[in-house]
Amino acid sequence: MNDGAVAAPPDRVLDLFHGVRLTPTQRRIAHCLVQHAAAASYLSAAEVAELAGVSQPSVTRFAVALGHDGYPALRRRLRELTSGGATGGAGDGNELQRAVRAEIANLERLARELADRDRIAAAGQLLAASRPLPVLGLRAAAPLAAYFAYFAAKVHPDVRVLDDGGSLLTDRLEQAAASGASALLAFVLPRYPRETFEALREARDAGLTVVAITDSPVSPATEYAELVLPATVGTDLVFDLHTAPMTLAMVVLQAICDASPADTQSRLEAFESSAARRQLFLG
Repeated sequence: MNDGAVAAPPDRVLDLFHGVRLTPTQRRIAHCLVQHAAAASYLSAAEVAELAGVSQPSVTRFAVALGHDGYPALRRRLRELTSGGATGGAGDGNELQRAVRAEIANLERLARELADRDRIAAAGQLLAASRPLPVLGLRAAAPLAAYFAYFAAKVHPDVRVLDDGGSLLTDRLEQAAASGASALLAFVLPRYPRETFEALREARDAGLTVVAITDSPVSPATEYAELVLPATVGTDLVFDLHTAPMTLAMVVLQAICDASPADTQSRLEAFESSAARRQLFLG
């Protein structure tokens, strides 16, 4: 399987967990159900437990935490949500049109999430105050980290992209913390490289506050991040579409600008002056 080539569930399955405070074990179960929604709706509690790597009683307690009498009731609800019956225009047209319409739906979902501006503002304040600001993105997430960092460098004095794994990654995290970094922005996207979570553990051990842009509110990143910002990844083509996560990255950058407007304006003016002097752009 290629990077980013995993199937995601309908938004309706994710809605089961919204507003419910889950333990780390329950988040593992939720993530398992999200990734295997159609199949899980026909599995027993024991089979779901094995798939998620937890105990069978944990699956039962998870179902009760969601407001069901037990796992059979949750399974019936999953069957209702995954049995088809999708409405709207998402099923119209050819597969390319459906993929684009699915991305539009992902952006609309993100727009609804952004009704709570406090979480975005909190992320902006944490990241704006971190000097330097390390930005982590490995494998499929590396281009998003670079995209964010390119623009962030215009308003932040020291942005450090961490897009290579291996032993040097830990060195660079420790160097950032020793230089005064207080927070880390991490892009955590499917298929979830193992090295990403090792880096998140190292970041927490180094005293960094982790802000994660990830694909789901029950992503494995929730175990490591103090602040999780979800944006759905599109899965209708051979490789994942990152339209919503990329949009969210720019929203977070806006929040960084809003957290320090005077510094932002000063740095932008200095860049424009330098760009004009060097004739960087044609227009």
